[in-house]
Amino acid sequence: MTWTLETAGDVCEAQSISHAPCASPTLVLTTCILASSLAFVDGSVVNVGLPAIGRNLRASAADLQWLINAYLLPLSALLLIGGAAGDRFGRRAVLIFGVVIFGVASALCAAALNLEWLLCARALQGTGAALLLPNSLAILGAAFAGEARGRAVGTWSAASSVAAAIGPVLGGWLIDAFGWREIFLINIPLAIAAITLAARVVPEERRLSVPPPLDIWGALLATGALAALTWGLTIGAGHGGWSIWATAAIATGTAFFGGFLWVERTRSNAAMMPLGLFHSADFVGLTLLTLLLYGALGAFLVLVPYLLIQGAGYSGTAAGAALLPFPVVLALTSRAMGGLAGRFGSRLPLTIGAMIVALGFLALLRVGPGADYWRDVAPAILVMAIGMAGAVSPLTTAVLTSVDARHTGAASGLNSAIARIGSLIATALVGGVFAATGLNLIAAFHQAAIICAIACMAAGASAFLLVGAHGSPKPQIDGPQ
Repeated sequence: MTWTLETAGDVCEAQSISHAPCASPTLVLTTCILASSLAFVDGSVVNVGLPAIGRNLRASAADLQWLINAYLLPLSALLLIGGAAGDRFGRRAVLIFGVVIFGVASALCAAALNLEWLLCARALQGTGAALLLPNSLAILGAAFAGEARGRAVGTWSAASSVAAAIGPVLGGWLIDAFGWREIFLINIPLAIAAITLAARVVPEERRLSVPPPLDIWGALLATGALAALTWGLTIGAGHGGWSIWATAAIATGTAFFGGFLWVERTRSNAAMMPLGLFHSADFVGLTLLTLLLYGALGAFLVLVPYLLIQGAGYSGTAAGAALLPFPVVLALTSRAMGGLAGRFGSRLPLTIGAMIVALGFLALLRVGPGADYWRDVAPAILVMAIGMAGAVSPLTTAVLTSVDARHTGAASGLNSAIARIGSLIATALVGGVFAATGLNLIAAFHQAAIICAIACMAAGASAFLLVGAHGSPKPQIDGPQ
């Protein structure tokens, strides 16, 4: 995984490194992949463990949703401030700090004695992931330029997708052989390796002598908004229905979100989500596509293993292995797609890719009682993988190039946050699938697949209508620099 970078010296000079020499870009890429794999592995491996954890800790269907959302909630809300913290304190320092938090939280998850303990540890994991993920991508964006950046992002995307999909296979085997606690212990050696490598090869950049303060109020309001909305949607989509409590929670979340937007507007460029980013139609289109496409993908990664284990009697290992066509296709094609997007633009790959993913979800309607994996399940997964391969790398490349260098941390944090918010909302809405059994489980799964297909079609439409073939001018963000 090596290539020649003619701009490497120029990039290092532009970074004004003060604490470390410019390391090999390939080693920087390796570090970014290793650190981000923590978040992607954990985000998928727990999906296979839901039935086992539910039985061991006597968790209800709503509890199973919160095992996912306790992680996604702080990850979604704090990714915004995680990127800004990297811009303020240094991306390497914040990356290492996030990995340390994630490793400690993983050990606490493995040692959990009850559901409440596990939920708190999962929330701590999400906090660590919110710090490491945007800074991993921002470090990558600063180390490469031009077509090399597109290829590097493609490699990062492929490796991250591989980690996310291989995680369930390894996790399923660990659950079958030892128990669910071991799925959290696999994070610890990864965390140690990421910390060691980051300290050695990632250069530390000079920062502003008087950086703007962090947007604490914005982070609190964003967290409150997402927590209230998630709770309301979880209640409304479950057996409780759209009661007064669900409605009140959604109304509260909406009010918090309005307050968040007001704070971001008053803070201008010092906000963790500068609203000036949305002056670009490209950025709006990318944000809508990310929300819809990754929301559907999040539902897919949760529901397919759950259906195969609960509805078809698969073992944890077999259910995790069922997703393997996904990483294989992404690994073979994402780097090339990243390079093409860097050269020709992202509009058509994003549009076509999202539409192909929608076809994959519709193909899941063939899954029913007595379904054969190779005839009914694998083709749908393969189609979705082809579609995501056409969208993942072009999306990441487009986001990194849609803003100036000073705001890559905020932009990458926002895009990652939107992706996780999509998964958060999707998980909150699939309570009916978790609560169903027998034929009702199949019917609920089919309904969810249709909704996900519609979301992917809308994602493709947003890319086609709003994202330019060669990008748009970078938005001008007013405020203190």
